[in-house]
Amino acid sequence: MPYSDFRNEPFTDFSKPDNLAAFSAALAAVQDTFGRDHGAWIDGEEVLDRPMLESRDPGDLDRLIGRYAQCDADDAARAVVAAHRAFDTWRFVSAQERVDIFLRAAAMLRERKHLFSAMMVFEAGKNWAEADADTAECIDFMDYYARQARALASPPPLTPVDGERNHLRYLPLGVGAVIPPWNFPLAIMAGMSSAALVSGNTVVLKPASPTPGIATMWVELMYEAGLPRNTLHLVSGGGGTVGETMVNHPLTRFISFTGSREVGLHIFERSSRTQPGQVWMKRLVAEMGGKDGILVDDHCDLEKAVDAVLASAFGFQGQKCSACSRAMIHQKVYDEFTTKLIAKVKTITQGHPSDRAHFMGPVIDRNAHDKILEYIEIGKGEGELLTGGGKASGNGYYIQPTVFGDVDPMARISREEIFGPVLALIRVRDFEHGLEVANNTEYGLTGSVFTDVEAHKQLAIDRFHVGNFYINRKCTGALVGGHPFGGFNMSGTDSKAGGPDYLLLFTQAKTVSEKI
Repeated sequence: MPYSDFRNEPFTDFSKPDNLAAFSAALAAVQDTFGRDHGAWIDGEEVLDRPMLESRDPGDLDRLIGRYAQCDADDAARAVVAAHRAFDTWRFVSAQERVDIFLRAAAMLRERKHLFSAMMVFEAGKNWAEADADTAECIDFMDYYARQARALASPPPLTPVDGERNHLRYLPLGVGAVIPPWNFPLAIMAGMSSAALVSGNTVVLKPASPTPGIATMWVELMYEAGLPRNTLHLVSGGGGTVGETMVNHPLTRFISFTGSREVGLHIFERSSRTQPGQVWMKRLVAEMGGKDGILVDDHCDLEKAVDAVLASAFGFQGQKCSACSRAMIHQKVYDEFTTKLIAKVKTITQGHPSDRAHFMGPVIDRNAHDKILEYIEIGKGEGELLTGGGKASGNGYYIQPTVFGDVDPMARISREEIFGPVLALIRVRDFEHGLEVANNTEYGLTGSVFTDVEAHKQLAIDRFHVGNFYINRKCTGALVGGHPFGGFNMSGTDSKAGGPDYLLLFTQAKTVSEKI
């Protein structure tokens, strides 16, 4: 199928008994794999003789997912050197052969999708729907980038020059350091890695520390699909040792990073420094979070606006860079909106995500848990606590869905990324005032407006400064191919993952001219 025939992987319909039974079986099956030791993968060899880090279920701290080998700086450097050596072979493999591997891997993942989703239920605390969407997005990335790589292999037309034969070809860059986040531990991790590999680069992958299990599953799937093991290296470990070594190494050609603003800016600074023996400027593709908002006009479908804010704010416990952490509400409908929203927030079910009845699960780890609770305490001094405001019950990192009302636009909880189930409601004078508030942070990732006024829609298109802007829908849930994803300002390099030009970030163009 050509690139233009790509279709998104359908989400699983859990209202169907067969799907319910299949997912329940996967939850049981994946637990049978828990408690084992897993190695890193360097130069095609599994490395087990290292200190082990335990991965535990954030929703049930008594459950051990597995133990994962922790690499050191020497391991990371060895992986970069091995990837550089493998690049001299992999870059000359035909585009079609690389494409075939990733299309085959996508097909294999479709057959095992519930098993991968089940792992994320336990390791990342995702409910059934969120885990299923993560796996579907991973399939989409592999399928979409494979088709894109095939299209990129066809030379684009150039302006004819008399007496010459000219063409343009896109070459891979070299070794990529891929540093993904824990919140989309399959989709983003595999998406960044797949884009680099299918373009002819080699990859050293450092999975997020809370979610090494799902990364290990994907790497082993890729090996099974026929990807040469020396092209993809898995090096678990700390960011200050493994990650820093990967970023600084003179043989690293580019860095793909998704994570916090602080770490992203550190990588930006470090990658800009040339090292002895380095003969290129390192390329950085970074997505660094957001402080996203939904603006609710006085002329809109208020029920739909309430549902969109709730889903965007509390889906996956607010742990999305695109999550709605603040809503700017026209003063004429503020009270009605707030009453409707709080009533629905109070119906949110919370508990271990292996139970499909639970909409919210735990946050990812102790550090996130404590940071979110600190922001909740800050919020108690910056707005009116309308619901939530503390821990929730359970043997894990559970926090109540929390809403603050009448928050000042300049308050900390209005402008700083919290990355948890905390929502600030801001009363605005009118639509233009709402746009001013929407743009008052250093981020620019996603945003949404609810309005029936055509002039307001156009005004927001022009002035709401975000990379992914939505009208009359939630601000989360970007689809590969349909919603190329990436933001402005401190949200990163606006890389537009899942878009038609994404692979250009992992290639360099070479012009060939022949006199005839």
